[in-house]
Amino acid sequence: MSTQVSPVTYLNPEGASQAQGQYSHVGTPDGKLHFIAGQLAVAPDGSVAGVRDFETQFHQVFNNLGAVLKGLGGDYNNVVKFTTYLVHSQDIKEFKRLRSQLFPTLFAGDNFAPNTMLIVDRLVEEEFLLEVEAVAYIP
Repeated sequence: MSTQVSPVTYLNPEGASQAQGQYSHVGTPDGKLHFIAGQLAVAPDGSVAGVRDFETQFHQVFNNLGAVLKGLGGDYNNVVKFTTYLVHSQDIKEFKRLRSQLFPTLFAGDNFAPNTMLIVDRLVEEEFLLEVEAVAYIP
């Protein structure tokens, strides 16, 4: 489902998790460059996946982001840039460990999209431990 608000189109691709507020999962100015909202550890039933479990949340976040990319007709190879938000600096090492295991299975080559990581006070709900947003180019 999309809504045209010139010059930007807002999308909620099929398969995307439930939005946690009044926003769309994707905004695109030209149908090729896609700004994807931060994905959280939202389980298919709308609950928080992995309360107090960073690894479970990590995998749910990347599953949700993958579903948005797929709904747009792309995959991780279309990602131009990530921005990662962590609630606890103690999770940086675990994030890097999990990412080093997961990314080679998501990307076709040995190079991965740039990432900016920020440590924040909290996310939209206290139970969320990380959020990842992306910019993707899908021609």
